Amino acid sequence: MTRKISRAAALALLCLLAGTAQAAPQRLERAVLAGGCFWGMEAVFEHVKGVRNVVSGYAGGSARDANYAAVSSERTRHAEAIRITYDPKQISYAQLLKIYTTVAHDPTQMNRQGPDVGPSYRSAIFPQSAAQKQLAERFLVQLRSSRLYSKPIATRIEAGAFYPAEASHQDFMRRNPYHPYIVVHDRPKLAKLKRAYPQLWKA
Repeated sequence: MTRKISRAAALALLCLLAGTAQAAPQRLERAVLAGGCFWGMEAVFEHVKGVRNVVSGYAGGSARDANYAAVSSERTRHAEAIRITYDPKQISYAQLLKIYTTVAHDPTQMNRQGPDVGPSYRSAIFPQSAAQKQLAERFLVQLRSSRLYSKPIATRIEAGAFYPAEASHQDFMRRNPYHPYIVVHDRPKLAKLKRAYPQLWKA
């Protein structure tokens, strides 16, 4: 009787462990990218399959002055950036970089994007791991050699912490779909994403 109970208990334990393994959360990763005003950058990646969350913020400076008023002075060394949380089983870091350089912003513009001018609007990748840094370096080499753009690639690889922006800047396009800036500069990016990457589009 004791042996039968032990086997039953062992079987129950195995079932419990199997259930726990299945219920374990998926391994998510993060990417931090800077490419001009974070409103449009955030909106683009919110519509990419495999992306779980996008946060607008500031990267490359210190926590002390990571706020919109200070960053807009162009004296803090921050870049307006977004932090993307994504499922690498659904979309790769390389695919995110491709969307970043072909849809979300213009990688040839130095210290500006469209009407926004200054170092805080620079094109920069902030790798979150050694693997991401190596991949980003290879990606930029390939991008420069591809001659996809007639102008030099301005995107840099940088290091620095990420600081979430004020609540008023989060989900800006979703909350302000008819804001003049959004209509003119950012809504066309969503149309381009849907057209260029229909397999990755998420409504």
